[in-house]
Formats: sequence, C-alpha cells, structure tokens
Amino acid sequence: MKIVFLCKRCPQGRDLITRPYGRFYYLPSLLAEHGHQVHLVLLSYKLEPSVYKQNCNFHLHSISALPWGPGGYVKEAKRIASEIHPGWIVGFSDTWYGILAEWLARQSSAKSIIDAYDNYESYIPWCKPLHWAWRKALSRATTVTAVGPGLANLLTKNRPGMPVEVLPMATDPEFVPMDKKACRQSLGLPTNKKLIGYCGSIHPTRGLKTLFEAFSLVKNKLGKVELILTGRKSRSVSLPSFARWIGYLPDDKVPAFINSMDVLTVMNKQSSFGNHSYPAKLYEAMACEVPVVAASTLATEWILKENKDLLFIPGDAADLSLKILTSINYSIPDYGPQKGWPEIATSLDQILRKN
Repeated sequence: MKIVFLCKRCPQGRDLITRPYGRFYYLPSLLAEHGHQVHLVLLSYKLEPSVYKQNCNFHLHSISALPWGPGGYVKEAKRIASEIHPGWIVGFSDTWYGILAEWLARQSSAKSIIDAYDNYESYIPWCKPLHWAWRKALSRATTVTAVGPGLANLLTKNRPGMPVEVLPMATDPEFVPMDKKACRQSLGLPTNKKLIGYCGSIHPTRGLKTLFEAFSLVKNKLGKVELILTGRKSRSVSLPSFARWIGYLPDDKVPAFINSMDVLTVMNKQSSFGNHSYPAKLYEAMACEVPVVAASTLATEWILKENKDLLFIPGDAADLSLKILTSINYSIPDYGPQKGWPEIATSLDQILRKN
C-alpha cells in the first residue's frame, strides 16, 4: 500500500527531522516497517532548506513555508501524489493538514484519513471560516481517527452515520522506569525531599493557580517537600517563591524529570479544550510507573478509568492537596497494560485495510 502523510514539521514544539516524536513520526515509520511505501511530507514554518531522506520504504520530505508561503508545500504534495498514486492520504497535526489531505485525496482518486489529537476548534474559536472548512473535510473524509472516545464523539457530529475510529496516544520508547536518585542527581534536584512535579505549558489556561494553592496546603502538612516545574513559561504567569522552575528541559532530560518525582501533577480545566485533551505527560508518567494526580476531565477519566482515585476536581485546591498527600506515599499504582506505538500502528494498518 502507498500512503502519504501530511503534517507540520514541528508539532507540539518537536522537530520531526531532528527529534522524532509521537504519533506524527512513529505511526508513519512503523507502517513503512509493515511493508507499506510511506511518504511523510512536512511543512516547516522556518526559513530553512528542503530536506529529503529515505530509509527503505520510509520517505521523509520537508518543505519551508518561507519566504513565499505554503504554496510550494502544496505543489510538492501534489507532485508526490501524482508520481506514486497513493491509496491513502493522511492529514496529521492540525486543521490545515486535515483539510489539505481530504482535498488532495479527491484530486488524486485516493482515500483520506483525518487524524485528530485535540479539539482543534478550541484553539482559535473565532476563526469560523477555518472551522467550516474543517467540518466539511471531516464530513467528506473516508475515515477519521481520534485519540480518545470523547474527541471521537465530538467529531462524529460532523459525520452523521459514519463512525470515528479511536486511535489512542502512546509513549515513545525512552519513557521507562528509572532509578529515582540517579535521575535527581542528573538534574541537580534534592535527593532528601519529596518532589511534586509539573511538566508542560506554564500558562493561565492550565489551572496552575490551583496547583500553587494546593502545594501551600501540602507544604503545611509535610514540610520537606518541593514543587518543581518545567516547560515553556508564559510571561503572564507569576510564580510563587516556593515554586522552582528549571526552565524548558531538552527532550532527552524529560524521562529523568518524570522519574525524579514522587507525584507528577497533570493540570487542566474542564473546557472545550480540556475535555478533549489527552495529555502526553499523563501517558509518559504511567509508562514510567510514577504516581500521578490529574485534573478530572472527560479525557483523563477515560485514561485513568481504573484509577479514578488519582483524579481531582479542577479548580479545587483542597481536593488536589488531599490527592497529592494520599499519592505521595502511594505504592506504584497499577495502571494496567499500556499499548506502545507498534500496537497503535497495527491498529492503524487494520483501519487502512478494512476501508
């Protein structure tokens, strides 16, 4: 089978050329290992040279949108499609690529998949023409996949009578249990205190005020405890004196950060974004067998369906502090079996073959 994937080069801030990451890289590359001819066509939003790499059946292309706009990317995607005559064209990473994949598939007499990992309409709710084009593409696509059932149900509204397949998140291979003391020493973190961590966007929309209030309650109970944060920090967020921000860690340090924690918090709000956000850091902490406490949303309730005692009421600092205090001396939770990218790629392969 011949498959073209369309995606931005840096989804979730990760350059897929230099820092292969997540479903955007592993699903195409693993399908190539299954014997399919796969082209992953990336659009860079930076002024940089075009890239072409080939590893057996896996072809990786990158085209820059600068200085003349995305027209060159569309032209290259059309060229590849006309040259290889793909059976499928897949749109990854956001609305634009889903819309383009469905359009290009119709132009190429191919089938189309739109894959969604968030409620993209919540990003820029005012951009109605884009949302209309997105919904039209969803209604026309051969198949739509989503990272969880809540998001799938939302997208189904644009596809009456046609199901949306659930294709869950997974973790990259480097997220495994590691020695806590060694991880802390590698990051310069204290080895004689309990550590509560947060790894992700430090932004007002994530409900971090609740975390800061909850930590004050926890510190009053425990004393020797620190709150450690890593991630991109918004200028609009003022950190309290007790919160230690260690900056934006390089990718290869994140597994050590997670494994350093006694509890990792996953913050969010119940909203059109939060209810359909399936946090990668939650999956990564589970893979590292680190206790988590997560804001209760439709998405996290599904992920932690066997461990609902690890959920707290969003915005409720007292409930969050109670869950942290309970979890901080918790034996490692039984998160149950977790699928890796090879299993998710096999599921995608089955979806392609049955449609």
